[in-house]
Amino acid sequence: MNELIVRLSDAERAELADLADATDRTPEELALDAVRAHLRAARGQVGEQAGRLAQRHAGLLKRLGE
Repeated sequence: MNELIVRLSDAERAELADLADATDRTPEELALDAVRAHLRAARGQVGEQAGRLAQRHAGLLKRLGE
């Protein structure tokens, strides 16, 4: 597993600590969940955009495959 350092302002760190305390989780767990959620959302957006581009350029892609 890799480590990533994220710099937070004092206010952000305090808010994260408060949320972690309120949800009985660690700040690291919350941060990891946030990163994973962002990656899932971005993956979906990229897939949708790739589908739109493939559809828009279907003729070109077909010619390139010949």
